Amino acid sequence: MGQELAGKVAIVTGAACGIGRATAELFVAEGARVVIADINDEAGEAVARELGHAAIYQRADVGLAEDIDALVAAAIDRFGGLHVMLNNAGVSCKPSINFLDDELPDFARVMQVNVLGVILGTQRAARHMAKNGGGSVINNASIAGLIPGLAMLAYRTSKVAAIHASKSMAIDLAQYGIRVNCLAPGHIPTDLNAFAPPRATPEQAARVQVAMKSVWDANKPLKRQGVPHDVAQAALFLASDRSAQITGTVLAVDGGISAGDPVNHFKELMDARASAMADGE
Repeated sequence: MGQELAGKVAIVTGAACGIGRATAELFVAEGARVVIADINDEAGEAVARELGHAAIYQRADVGLAEDIDALVAAAIDRFGGLHVMLNNAGVSCKPSINFLDDELPDFARVMQVNVLGVILGTQRAARHMAKNGGGSVINNASIAGLIPGLAMLAYRTSKVAAIHASKSMAIDLAQYGIRVNCLAPGHIPTDLNAFAPPRATPEQAARVQVAMKSVWDANKPLKRQGVPHDVAQAALFLASDRSAQITGTVLAVDGGISAGDPVNHFKELMDARASAMADGE
């Protein structure tokens, strides 16, 4: 590993598992000191212990302003500053196939975490960064915020809002040398998108992931399975000085899903035309 983040202090929310954990691990390997933030105290503390003296754990519900204030204060008190803020924590909603039957039971909580959490995290980090030479804020959205689709309306709506808010905040904060960018992961296996039933055993959850892979792959040009480390590498780029001229952008880490439909519909159209012409002969 290099030392892309040597001398920098970062906060990673939702860092007890998945993309957040992979990113915290990579940031530390690249020289950063990291505050691990989560509401899963046991898992968060375990990650901090594994990362050693370069990391601490701070409990934070990102939808609460007082928790974010305490989180930023912890980074400054322990490590002397804050240069990178990764607003990664997020929640999903109960899957609902039919919009007419969706009672939106999770809407308020999804918005509080996925939208307000991003706004609060950016604002509170920026208040320190604006007085100390700038910094990089990275907000973890989703391809669900780039591509409209069926089901999970609350989640999709929250990710669209997170992207739009990030771009607006990027414009606002550029005068202070603060960059704000978004990541848009797609189909990265994590607890958030496991889709396993609540009472599924680990073995059953693993089988569900395997069974669903062919469905995920059907609309993905790259058939390679993405992993949390792929998103962490993208976060490292946006956190580092290599992206010094990049702000207000959305970096999709999705195997090409958001690029467009990988099915050759033109070939299907030509085949249909040929079939229709043959039928008339």
